[in-house]
Amino acid sequence: MKPLTRADIADRASYAARRAEHRREARAIKRHRRVDVGPFVSFYFENRATMWHQIHEMLHIEQGGEDQIADELAAYNPLIPSGRELCCTMMIEIDDPVRRDAALRQLGWIDERVALKIGADSVAAAPLQDACRNTEDGKTSSVHFLRFRFDRRLAAAFRDASVPAFLEIGHSHYGHAARIAGPQRQALAADLD
Repeated sequence: MKPLTRADIADRASYAARRAEHRREARAIKRHRRVDVGPFVSFYFENRATMWHQIHEMLHIEQGGEDQIADELAAYNPLIPSGRELCCTMMIEIDDPVRRDAALRQLGWIDERVALKIGADSVAAAPLQDACRNTEDGKTSSVHFLRFRFDRRLAAAFRDASVPAFLEIGHSHYGHAARIAGPQRQALAADLD
């Protein structure tokens, strides 16, 4: 998938006029791109369409004008898969702030314990950003940006629906997995082409 450029960005008035339609389209695309793992961690697998929508929403809400566009492109283009990879936003979603803080303090470096298991093999997640999302005292962020890079063989295996695929978190305080199959698997496998 090609990165988004300034030429891909609609003017604010045009986007606003069709915003409801764009939001419906984005919901339809995202429906099969979310994977929940365990009770409170969700992965939102991004692509060019989801990032186009996110950038336009940020521009619409923040109204930063032309100066904001370059920053949004720089922030969101890394989440567009390029070649044989999947990119996602991992979110630790706990509504209660006290419970969330306690959980985040137990889940340091959870982002380093994420992998896609494909048959007997696996692809480890790598952070998209250079900055560490974990503190020295072991607290993690509630949001992480991850990338899974596939070699040809594993990309082919992931595209083969007969090979079981799971998204796994192997953290000592959060050991959960979710199967990726059906429409979810099809949507994500399309990113590897």
